Amino acid sequence: MKLISWNVNGLRAVMRKNFAEFLAAEAPDILALQETKCTETDVEPDWPGYSAFWNSAEKKGYSGTAILSRVAPLNVSTGIGIAEHDKEGRVLTAEFETFYLVCVYVPNSQRELARLPYRQSWDRDFLAYLKTLDARKPVICCGDLNVAHQERDLARPKDNTRNHGFTAEERLGFSAFVEAGFVDTFRAFEPAGGHYTWWSPMNKARERNVGWRIDYFLASAALRPRLARAWILSEVAGSDHCPVALQLS
Repeated sequence: MKLISWNVNGLRAVMRKNFAEFLAAEAPDILALQETKCTETDVEPDWPGYSAFWNSAEKKGYSGTAILSRVAPLNVSTGIGIAEHDKEGRVLTAEFETFYLVCVYVPNSQRELARLPYRQSWDRDFLAYLKTLDARKPVICCGDLNVAHQERDLARPKDNTRNHGFTAEERLGFSAFVEAGFVDTFRAFEPAGGHYTWWSPMNKARERNVGWRIDYFLASAALRPRLARAWILSEVAGSDHCPVALQLS
């Protein structure tokens, strides 16, 4: 089974670019999208063979997640059951026969770290949600987690020590997921740095590969024997993020 996750930074925008060609070329069994910035009624479906599931933010044109799947899920739910967190369309969970797929767009701590306390609360509550699911069946969590975990996960760690996305608090929040048994699947296959999933639109950062790895597939430890491959589709344009992928045996 092939799964792809992509922060599209506006689904309507990427559909005017290369979305249909990307979907046809990659043909994932499941495609998880973040930062859709739209509702189901805002787009004309262009994904033959896929069923679409949505969680849109209350605020129009903001945040949002979606899942396109060739495989019919047993159940689909939105949010994590906490009103404070569930207004922005950030979590969409699809239950399949052997795992839960959780598509997530984690809140950004923002410039000046204005939202860092909220982000820390979010990390704790979201991890508790994943643990609840994991007690029932294994979990695959994918999406934009808005944190570079280690120095090898961004091009300029020393310049970004107290910048949002690389604070000690955010990195510890991510470590808590790993300590709880969730595998960073890309790192299960690739230990080296230099592999990124987001680039600033400024100063030709993508051309120079001055980026951050902030998009992930995490998987329950029970799924480790099924992890066949995890990779980054850095050549796919259309967004300031590129897709990431996971192959299950």
